[in-house]
Amino acid sequence: MILTLIISCITIIALILSVLLFPKITIRGKELNTYWMVGLLGMILLIIFGCIPLNDIFNELSTNTSVNPLKILILFFSMTILSIALDEVGFFKYLATIATNKAKTNQFTLFIILYLLVSVLTVFTSNDIVILTFTPFICYFAKNSKINPIPYLVAEFAAANTWSMMLIIGNPTNIYLATSANIDFISYLKVMVLPTLAAGLIEFLLILLIFRKQLKEPLNIETQEVKIQNKVVLILGLVHLSICIILLVISSYISLDMWLISLCCAASLIISIIIYLIIKKEKPTILFNTLKRLPWDLIPFVLSMFIIVLSLNKNDITSYLTALLGEDHIILKYGYSSFVSCNLINNIPMSVLFSSIPHMPTEAMQLQAIYSTIIGSNVGAFLTPIGALAGIMFTSLVAKQEIKYTFIDFFKYGSLISLPTITVALLVLMLIL
Repeated sequence: MILTLIISCITIIALILSVLLFPKITIRGKELNTYWMVGLLGMILLIIFGCIPLNDIFNELSTNTSVNPLKILILFFSMTILSIALDEVGFFKYLATIATNKAKTNQFTLFIILYLLVSVLTVFTSNDIVILTFTPFICYFAKNSKINPIPYLVAEFAAANTWSMMLIIGNPTNIYLATSANIDFISYLKVMVLPTLAAGLIEFLLILLIFRKQLKEPLNIETQEVKIQNKVVLILGLVHLSICIILLVISSYISLDMWLISLCCAASLIISIIIYLIIKKEKPTILFNTLKRLPWDLIPFVLSMFIIVLSLNKNDITSYLTALLGEDHIILKYGYSSFVSCNLINNIPMSVLFSSIPHMPTEAMQLQAIYSTIIGSNVGAFLTPIGALAGIMFTSLVAKQEIKYTFIDFFKYGSLISLPTITVALLVLMLIL
């Protein structure tokens, strides 16, 4: 037990240091993220020292349950393929350009339109995809318009990690925590719609209040024209995404697993695009770019963190965490503790850890723990860059655009916005559950 705890703690500390001090390393001219390497090394050490038997790992990865990490990864990657394919044909940039053209000379109008656009797209696609797409666009647009990009970057990141709570597919942490408790699509939506709306409203008002002076400055933009690169692929992408979401909504009624639905839709889209490109005799550039942009690092990271938490379970360490949190004031305790924890170990390993903690006397109490942890995993992502992989990607993208946005800046704005936001979300959740 002690050796498992020591290796796990060292892995967590190394993970934090890797994000803060050396998020990327260069090998033969190619940049590689370090966070997944840290998790993978921790997992290997646990196996070498016999803290977790290989048979237990194989059994957990091959078990036919909803909490199987392989199924969760399939669900997430399938939804990501649907979103990236749309981005590859310029769909998100097209919508963003329309938004900026509508604003004309008013920054308040531009801010409201972009916030709403990011929020809606996050609900139906993924927070990671929206951040990857909109961050470079905002930086580029701000430079050309000679305006401060910080209000828009803060709003984009906060919105993407708040409205991602709405649907189960909005964030990998939602998927993992909800499936661990056998929560279906509709049941999830019924509970999370009001906390998300309340959190989104308070967050929007706070950001407006913080940046009201900057947003009063005049805006001078030239009308831009952006065309969809391939309308047929756009239609195929939108049709498949729509069908996928509809099937996910009714998945519990038609007795189909969500991972299987998303996998079939993603595979169908890829096949459809291949057939179209063969007929048109075009190069499969869209498909190559889509597959290239998938967050492949997430696979070793999620699996290694799952095995680390599995070793903690096998050594009965998570039971101590359950006892520490107790069975009273569940929503507030699990909400705030997950909020803080994801900024210590990242929200994905936090979700894996917390999914194994709740062993409540009643189902209602367990649902309180799960839903409040989901809120913490999403809102906690914009307290510090460590909170989520999206934060790591975001800071990297901003740095590449040569925009000064330090760890202190991230934490300053994050604390001002995230603390009231999570408090409102948890209070609304208390009224519902």
